[in-house]
Amino acid sequence: MKIIVNGEKVEVKASTLADVLDELGHGGAKVATAVNEEFVPATLRATHDLDAGDRVEIVAPRQGG
Repeated sequence: MKIIVNGEKVEVKASTLADVLDELGHGGAKVATAVNEEFVPATLRATHDLDAGDRVEIVAPRQGG
């Protein structure tokens, strides 16, 4: 399935947001996620199904000061 991740077209086999994160190497990381500009909390990722063309944003926290 083709989706857009952080502005880039990506081909994935996974169908849920949690599985896509695993497939892309973000499974254990502390990240924030949104699908089609709607925030998806970590507790709902396993049940959040994706469709072809969905826009996924994965944002990692940054330290600064």
